[in-house]
Amino acid sequence: QVQLVESGGGLVQPGGSLRLSCAASANIFSISAMGWYRQAPGKQRELVATISSGGKNYADSVKGRFTISGGNAENTVYLQMNSLKPEDTAVYYCNLTTFPTDYAYWGQGTQVTVSS
Repeated sequence: QVQLVESGGGLVQPGGSLRLSCAASANIFSISAMGWYRQAPGKQRELVATISSGGKNYADSVKGRFTISGGNAENTVYLQMNSLKPEDTAVYYCNLTTFPTDYAYWGQGTQVTVSS
């Protein structure tokens, strides 16, 4: 059973930075995409950023502030988050989707809190 292990969350002041990391516990040979999603209290889980052989995709709310790297060949994905805002506060989840079955693995989630 593949597990996604996340790290890097925490408490940061507005304008600060954090870097999230996610690694798969076993090699997966056919990955469609890896990415990050987030869920704030009382809200639905939403896409933050994804990376695949086709490129990188970002939510409009994080464009220019967040950068996703890593991806398929490494079974590892990172999210560099700069200029953080209070509205970025959420539990961030790592995602890995396989090819061609589109099976989705999820990490356990890591809390990011942006507050002064």
